[in-house]
Amino acid sequence: MGLITRLLAEFERPRAKRPFGSGWISGSLSVLAGLTGLLIILIRFFPETFTMPDLQVIHDSGATTTALRVILLTGYALAVLSVMLCRRKVLGWTGLGLVVLASLLGTAESQVIGDARQSLYFGLDYFIINIVVVGLLFVPIERFFPNRADQTVLRDEWREDVFYFLVSSLLVQVLTFLAMAPSNAVSGWFDFAGTRAVIGLIPFWVQVLIIMAATDFVQYWVHRAFHTVPFLWRFHAIHHSPRQLDWLASGRMHFVEIAVLRGVTAVPMFTLGFDPAAIQTYLLVVYFYSTFIHANLSWHFGWLERFLVTPRFHHWHHGSDRAAIDVNYASHFPVYDFLFGTHHLPDTAWPDSYGVVGDDVPKGYWRQFLHPFRRTR
Repeated sequence: MGLITRLLAEFERPRAKRPFGSGWISGSLSVLAGLTGLLIILIRFFPETFTMPDLQVIHDSGATTTALRVILLTGYALAVLSVMLCRRKVLGWTGLGLVVLASLLGTAESQVIGDARQSLYFGLDYFIINIVVVGLLFVPIERFFPNRADQTVLRDEWREDVFYFLVSSLLVQVLTFLAMAPSNAVSGWFDFAGTRAVIGLIPFWVQVLIIMAATDFVQYWVHRAFHTVPFLWRFHAIHHSPRQLDWLASGRMHFVEIAVLRGVTAVPMFTLGFDPAAIQTYLLVVYFYSTFIHANLSWHFGWLERFLVTPRFHHWHHGSDRAAIDVNYASHFPVYDFLFGTHHLPDTAWPDSYGVVGDDVPKGYWRQFLHPFRRTR
């Protein structure tokens, strides 16, 4: 526990004590590289358990093996650099140890998925893509273009949010089943043959835009219900509990809310006969878009903010200022907030503070998971 405590203390070192050239960045990245390498090794040993079928094409292409080699070589170089630069060498030596361990384990023969995949799987490879790929994209731009310059990359409660990403990734199969259940039920109740024939004639990118507009309309009202119905708000308050927003905060959602939100908003997408490729494109766009609007970015988009949800628009939704309460429910198109009287976006201002008014949400994943079910006075 002593080593773990020292590591966490190093990760959360204040910005003033980790200037460029101090070895902190290289040491932190070497630890991340070592842990990522070990997770990839675990996937290679147990592919039927820890890989998503949708991502199997990536593993079959050899990209996983190439990525592992690049990650371990990069991690080794970063660890050595950190040991040379940093006075407190715990990050560098830990990163070096993890990289060497992953390298030794990587020499063992891995397994190959057979023709008959087991029925239950956990998306560990999906988690790696979530954290590593998305993190490598957003951490640098948050560092160079921050809305709040005093906010560190590893802010308060970052560990809880990483765990949220882990749970939602590992349970992706369960969440997909729950998300598809309402659409399957509606398809069984109604006949959409005529609508599907018409939609099949629409060009690909127009289909993507229609999916975005239709799902955002449904999502607007579901989102608004989570704010106005007290029982539902107890679930959604978890998502609003961070007092600092960044790309990681997008993943903090209660399991029940994820299932309900995805299930209800997916009904138009999966019942009206859209091209599967258009649906996959939309899912990819909305994943990165959701992360983007939560990010700690200072960018202003001028006139475009009237037509598309931007980080500043969504930050006002997360604000705890009086003017920020129960506004800006849309995820893609602010027109819905204009139409239904919930739009709020001052010319250049950002909210002064974030979080839940009253701060009644406990800290820690499991306490937050149980929070909506506990009786309150």
